[in-house]
Amino acid sequence: MKRICVFCGSSPGGAPAYLESAARLGALLAAEGLDLVYGGASVGTMGRIADTVLAAGGRVYGVIPHALAVKEIAHEGLTELRIVESMHERKAAMADLADGFIAMPGGLGTMEELFEVLTWAQLGLHRKPCALLDVDGYYQPLVRFLDHAVEQRFVKPEHRAMILVDDDPARLLQRMREYVPPHLPKWIVEAET
Repeated sequence: MKRICVFCGSSPGGAPAYLESAARLGALLAAEGLDLVYGGASVGTMGRIADTVLAAGGRVYGVIPHALAVKEIAHEGLTELRIVESMHERKAAMADLADGFIAMPGGLGTMEELFEVLTWAQLGLHRKPCALLDVDGYYQPLVRFLDHAVEQRFVKPEHRAMILVDDDPARLLQRMREYVPPHLPKWIVEAET
């Protein structure tokens, strides 16, 4: 792994732990020589992680849609900032640049980005690790939901296991390095009669 895409919020969130965890992860990425790929904004946890990586001498690659860049939230001090036309182009560019994905606490956009890369992994479109950095239990309700989806047979256990969950960023990065994707085709199960 050389570049990690981090999905996170344009908001700082409602607790200091979210910005603190963005700074911890950013410092760790820089210390381990891993480049950051992210959504290109200067605000919220997005801005904090980018600023931390840059301050530690690391490289940061941002991708932002033109509509958001013109609202003056684009980060101007990045190693590289790509301005694209749409959110679809943004996600595709970030996925192409990255060797793995981490979702930090965030809102609807973060969830959408996470589930898209997970779906792509399930379909075999990539074999990159996908992970949740579970700051202060933020993702525990989502983890329970995913387990429920397995119980209800909408998600295979092997596909559920594709998402790595940890509250320690160093341990999470190590698990991402050791990740071996399942070799399972997508399945369609006919309704039982």
